[in-house]
Amino acid sequence: MIESTVSLLRSWLFVGGPNAREGSARESGADVVILELEDFTPPEARPAARVAAPALLAAWRAAGAISAVRVNPLSGDGADDLAAVMAGAPEIVMLPKVRGPGDIEELAAAVTAHERRHGLVEGSTRLVPNIESAAALFETRAIAAADPRVVACLLASEDMTADLGAPRTKEGGEIAFARAYFHAACVAAGVLSIDYPYTYADEAGLRASCAGAKALGMSAKSLVAPAHAAVVNAAFTPTDAEVAMATRIVAAFDAARRQGLDRAHVDDHLVEVPTWRNAEAVLQRASALKERAATARTS
Repeated sequence: MIESTVSLLRSWLFVGGPNAREGSARESGADVVILELEDFTPPEARPAARVAAPALLAAWRAAGAISAVRVNPLSGDGADDLAAVMAGAPEIVMLPKVRGPGDIEELAAAVTAHERRHGLVEGSTRLVPNIESAAALFETRAIAAADPRVVACLLASEDMTADLGAPRTKEGGEIAFARAYFHAACVAAGVLSIDYPYTYADEAGLRASCAGAKALGMSAKSLVAPAHAAVVNAAFTPTDAEVAMATRIVAAFDAARRQGLDRAHVDDHLVEVPTWRNAEAVLQRASALKERAATARTS
């Protein structure tokens, strides 16, 4: 079960079937490595990718990453994808082009049947719907709540902007509303919101895209380039300066409360309960990520 660590999964790397290698997880450092059987794997290459899936998933887990697969819609090649990849016990199955809760209910039923077939713990495979259209965007909360297996949702960029009829840009202004709405809907549903991938090569643009997501409260981002994982991981890990500020806020607020005051002054900020809670969350995240990294080094 990954519920206890899903909030710490910062980087979600898509690897196309023809390009998938057992070393993808260790080389990239991504928290989650996803065998992408949809757009990144041409139909004629999917049979070979399905055969390779169990060994790839096992290798990625051995390297310390969460193993995932994005299958095709079940109305297309997805049923064949799922039948093959479930033999490798992926920890997460992603579904693209989700239209509504019914698609997730259908996926959950299919995954359960394969868990039984392969002797896996029923309910152990987690689901991540991909939100890729305007219609699905406004169903995000219902989609996320469609089945208890759903631990996160992912916002697509290329398909979403195409559906909106907007040109794709590095700055992402065309998807800004969708991004903010998506994150709020995921928070309301109690699942992790995974930001869209930055599909350009420049590192400065990637850092800016991560900063924009972080400013909304997001803590995870998908990616399509292995080299982007380190930048994404750093962006969603509290910095030393952020930890120091959070420590000051918590200490000042706790001291004010001991004096019977309702708030504390930190620089020019009047710190009240919500700010104190956010600071506590920063410290908890920093500690949890440090512990996770230490565990990975010793495993």
